[in-house]
Amino acid sequence: MARRRPTPAARARARAEELAAYVTASPSSYHAAAEAAARLENAGFTVLDERAAWPNDPGGYVTVRDGAFIAWRIPEHTEPHVPFAIVGAHTDSPGFRLKPSADRDAHGWRQLAVEVYGGPLLNSWLDRELRLAGRVVLRDGRSVLVATDAVARIPQLAVHLDRSVNQDGVRLDAQLHTAPILGPGSAPSAVDLLAQAAEVDAAEIAGWDVGLADAQPPLVFGAGQAMLASGRLDNLVSVHAALAALIETVPTGVVPVVAAFDHEEVGSDSRSGAAGPFLEDVLARIQDGLGTSPAERVRSFAASWCVSSDVGHSVHPNYAERHDDSAPPIAGGGPIIKINAQQRYATDARGTALWKRVCDEAGVKVQTFVSRNTIPSGSTIGPISATRLGIATVDVGIPILSMHSARELCAASDVDDLGRALGVFLAGAWPEHA
Repeated sequence: MARRRPTPAARARARAEELAAYVTASPSSYHAAAEAAARLENAGFTVLDERAAWPNDPGGYVTVRDGAFIAWRIPEHTEPHVPFAIVGAHTDSPGFRLKPSADRDAHGWRQLAVEVYGGPLLNSWLDRELRLAGRVVLRDGRSVLVATDAVARIPQLAVHLDRSVNQDGVRLDAQLHTAPILGPGSAPSAVDLLAQAAEVDAAEIAGWDVGLADAQPPLVFGAGQAMLASGRLDNLVSVHAALAALIETVPTGVVPVVAAFDHEEVGSDSRSGAAGPFLEDVLARIQDGLGTSPAERVRSFAASWCVSSDVGHSVHPNYAERHDDSAPPIAGGGPIIKINAQQRYATDARGTALWKRVCDEAGVKVQTFVSRNTIPSGSTIGPISATRLGIATVDVGIPILSMHSARELCAASDVDDLGRALGVFLAGAWPEHA
């Protein structure tokens, strides 16, 4: 008896559950990169060290730089001037980072000294159980990934002590009001918690890149389990979709590449950010292995495309006036094309046409997103990568609610649709004249 194909709803739930598992395994950008490399290696990819010589053989490869990774496939009989099909995303999310002097004591409580990272919705972090996650570097230079259980909480001020809060809203001073509590004054210090997680003596820790993460696991829920609530959907939803698409895709006529950068939320200006040399370095090494000449490199880049995949704003039903009514992305309405006249997104008419063809081929709906003229747009890695490499770029993503909250919300079907569209793109299933 033939097996029945899963329904679209069942497939969407399955993809959302897969994403939830990836988010759970990725409480920091360092974990997201390491988990991606582990999944790729399990799928037959070879993990490469940037400091070593790289093979030139056909196959799948991945390299990790701090909290970023780049993965690619070299098909058999690849020409030196072959174009790249690149999906760009980012592994970091807004939140809090641990300061170098991490411990503070106040009025009988042990607290953490933290610094705001990016532009989080500060109030969304209140009254949540929080983990510490990131990497510690030992005195001998080794890096160790760490992730604690729930150890901290930023408590909200009681309504009895602020009677106007329900009228005037919560007003938080990022320096005074966001220090998480670890426990009574006798609680373990931050260094002790990190040492325990790293399974080393506290004296061995020389430094850390550690942040806070919501300890509540992601949840697929709602009528028909059509919604996914999770931390770090911005932008692990794109990272996971691209990762799964690369593993499942057989490319033709292109070298598919997934580049997941760190530090997008703070401007991308780092060695592992989109403004740094990471992607350019990797593409150069791939082309060196293919014997690409300088002229062939120009030909390759001229025929290449980059899809910058990041989340966008779904229309909020309680604040519809904050959205442009000419292009209102609806949750569950499929991937979006992000357009901005000020070049905050890299999309132009050619990119719009390309993404529509990709979505048509994948059998998914497509939407557009533009901001209201009175509300400035955010940005992505798209314009940065396009400027650095000169490769044609289109900005896409899925619509979500509660962007930059500690816990964001999306439609499960959009997760599946994005992955299917990225699979078509990475396979090279778009016309040469695109």
